[in-house]
Amino acid sequence: MEKIRLGRTELHVTKTAFGALPIQRISRADAVRLVRRAVDAGINYFDTANAYTDSEEKLGEALEGVRQNVVISTKSAATDKATALRHIEESLRRLRTDYIDLFQFHNPAVLPDPADPDGAFAAALEMQEKGCIRHIGITNHRPKVAQAAIASGNFETLQFPFCYLATDTDFALVEACRKADMGYIAMKGLSGGLLNNAAACYAFMAQYDNVVPIWGIQHEWELDQWIELTKNPPALTEELKAVIEHDRKELAGSFCRSCGYCLPCAANIDIPQSARMNALLRRSPYQKYMTDEWYEKMHRIENCIHCDACKSRCPYGLDTPALLRQQLQEYDAFYAEHHNDK
Repeated sequence: MEKIRLGRTELHVTKTAFGALPIQRISRADAVRLVRRAVDAGINYFDTANAYTDSEEKLGEALEGVRQNVVISTKSAATDKATALRHIEESLRRLRTDYIDLFQFHNPAVLPDPADPDGAFAAALEMQEKGCIRHIGITNHRPKVAQAAIASGNFETLQFPFCYLATDTDFALVEACRKADMGYIAMKGLSGGLLNNAAACYAFMAQYDNVVPIWGIQHEWELDQWIELTKNPPALTEELKAVIEHDRKELAGSFCRSCGYCLPCAANIDIPQSARMNALLRRSPYQKYMTDEWYEKMHRIENCIHCDACKSRCPYGLDTPALLRQQLQEYDAFYAEHHNDK
């Protein structure tokens, strides 16, 4: 498999990387089998996080015995030294390893300060001195925080959403990382599941030789899909360009990326799914959303208490309550026409 240099870390990782958040949703046996199949296929980069329930433990079991052949990145959202140290020690134990190739600060609202002796960065530096961490990076969903992280020079990598719905700001971050010799790790390459043409997504990413996409993988067919695309890389043909252009016109702008930072919701609204329901109905088998369960979930939007917490937490600046109301109106119209199709 093609490998690229992850910025100044000098880690060489496969351009096709394995995002391990989704393996939380499957059994340990299935997860271990899936990860080992990925290793056998040549994938050498696996990304997880302390917050992804049992993802680290599943990776640890699957990668035991081949640890020296793979690159593992994990994350912590801790903001203080004591908690960050505990998270790193937990990650080492769960991953069954004595070092983490890349430790990332997980979507901080404010950049961690290396000069703060009681902050999370102090923990990362201490563990790096001990050899428990080899490189330090950051993940984010906020363009201004990402820009500041690049400018600071304190981080070796940036993990940020990137796909063919990217804005000019997103493209600028990719170029800024290149100039800073900072590794760029692309999350949300399928925009939270809204993009369903894997060949178009793969061909788009292939244009950027400093970008490593981590594809979230849960099913065997998903892994098979990325392996096949890696073996037979699709060219960015006029046909695929047309797919990209169509999706950009249909989806670009004020859409929910399903990052989940709006949660929890005081009214128990499933915001990440509900806020993009219209797109899901048009771009995936809609029958599963015609159930009584989903009808009830969508109508929780009527119970919104207008606290605006979701709006204040959205890293993309969406007016989430207004978006939810719009989605409910469109859902009800679609439901009235199609609910007997379930």
